[in-house]
Amino acid sequence: MYTVVERELELGLILSPERSIPVPARLTYRTDDPYAVHVTFHIGSDSPIQWTFARELLVEGVFRPCGDGDVRAWPARVDGRSLVCLALASPDGEALLQAPAAAVSAWLERTLRVVPPGSEQQHLGLDKGLSDLLALAPGDELWPGGAASEDSPDPGA
Repeated sequence: MYTVVERELELGLILSPERSIPVPARLTYRTDDPYAVHVTFHIGSDSPIQWTFARELLVEGVFRPCGDGDVRAWPARVDGRSLVCLALASPDGEALLQAPAAAVSAWLERTLRVVPPGSEQQHLGLDKGLSDLLALAPGDELWPGGAASEDSPDPGA
């Protein structure tokens, strides 16, 4: 079982320095994927677009420019409003988006309370998964014909 932290908000897609259009979006954080945040754009449409990137990148991007490559984030002030800017790049194109810093910060704070920084690995379930993978169920045999089968390869073969 895992926990989901979501927040719907309206981002501004920057078309030019003077013009932007609103884009409905959903921020999602799941404890079964503790290092990542998921942003879905055009929620409620027939073809939503989803981006996944490191939660740490967004946390840092609230305070200072960060990221390299496909996802970059940085704080900004426009007309007295505090914003978080996201630059997304893919083979299909690029987008520059602005989000209200207070809404993003409040949502991030909720994710950090659920999974504090540095504790993400505890939520991956690697130990249990590895134990399940390596455990032989009752009645399982090492070789299809049984451990002592004549068809079993000789040790060292």
